[in-house]
Amino acid sequence: MKGSSTGEGMKNGVKGESGASDDELMSDVLSHYSSTSETASVLEDGTGGEQVDELTAQEETEDKLKQCIDNLMDKSAKTRLAGLESLRQAFSSKMLYDFLTERRLTISDCLERSLKKGGAEEQAAAATVFALLCIQLGGGDESEEGFKMLRPILTAILIDSSASIAARQSCARALGMCCYVSAAEDGEDLIKSLALLENVFMSSYPNREGTLPTPKPGSPGLHNAALQAWSLLVTLCPASRLTVLLDLHLPKLQACLESSDVNYRITVGETIALLVELGRDIDEEFEVEDSEGLCRCLKGLATDGNKHRAKNDRRKQRSIFREVLHYIENEDFTEERIRFGVESVYIDSWMRRRIYDAFKEIMESGVRHHLQFNPLLRDIFGLGPPLILDAAVKVNKISRFEKHLFNSAAFKARTKQRSKVRDKRADVM
Repeated sequence: MKGSSTGEGMKNGVKGESGASDDELMSDVLSHYSSTSETASVLEDGTGGEQVDELTAQEETEDKLKQCIDNLMDKSAKTRLAGLESLRQAFSSKMLYDFLTERRLTISDCLERSLKKGGAEEQAAAATVFALLCIQLGGGDESEEGFKMLRPILTAILIDSSASIAARQSCARALGMCCYVSAAEDGEDLIKSLALLENVFMSSYPNREGTLPTPKPGSPGLHNAALQAWSLLVTLCPASRLTVLLDLHLPKLQACLESSDVNYRITVGETIALLVELGRDIDEEFEVEDSEGLCRCLKGLATDGNKHRAKNDRRKQRSIFREVLHYIENEDFTEERIRFGVESVYIDSWMRRRIYDAFKEIMESGVRHHLQFNPLLRDIFGLGPPLILDAAVKVNKISRFEKHLFNSAAFKARTKQRSKVRDKRADVM
């Protein structure tokens, strides 16, 4: 939600070797991949011609995507950057599993080259496209193989203080998402990724005297991305590991609520709420150390009228911190309903919100399309297989309350299943 698109500031109409701009290629790609062709699986009688047209359109789309991939190998940095932006748009907004499975190694090689040799903007774009590739491949062996290949270079950029902040932010997000989607059950990747991300945002923690360090230019944005990625991965940790993390991080994060950066303050507040929720899941009697001090600080942020802050910043901060305070005091979460197609998903916990926000940060508006069609996201949110809707058959008349109960039950069942995986990891961690 607070993530920024890697395509921002990019010049339109960059010419490639093909003579057509990548923007033109991409608008054609997206127009051919209409969501109608994916939803209407049951064709009416007499639509044989439409089927042929659909196949032709798909072939044309794939040809244009192949051109975008070829552009990643171009000598011109502008052409490569435009190719990455085109793929980012396509991967965000459509399901391309079959097409990408055949070409994943070629694309991974191109992305590795862009990460190693590209400029700051190219590195940032390549990291985002790689995260989207892992999501497209669905978290199986293919995405795990890609993660093993690119994790070292994502790590190298993340910890390189001379690299651009934008590239490091993008690598932090990609590392968190790819590990969440692809990490093996033995927990080794999870441990390494958590430690790397911790090392980044812990530099915002107070010193021994309890004073917060003066942030360097751009560092709050980097700390923000690292903390968001870390908190996503925390949702995968076994109880034994969570207990250690809660003891270590909750007191320090409370101090970071005094950060001078509004976005970082908000992420810190949301992370505190998530950690408290996870703590209460482990132990119903879980209590935050110095909860009075925490609630006093949260109340201040929830009613902040500091005129030195921008009006929108104040409004956003007050809204989030009212929710955090309400949860800490009453264990009550403000539910949100996300509609897509004929379905809905309910965001009814801090854990569920962090997971949804992480996908939305990477995919932006395309997250709704993936909730509808991507088996990985549907599994994560307990939605079952993608619906196949006959144009003549309306969605089953199921009440909102019944849908909500099903959504919550499915998500809780999946969380329990993931807890078993956590238990397997416990020995390693």
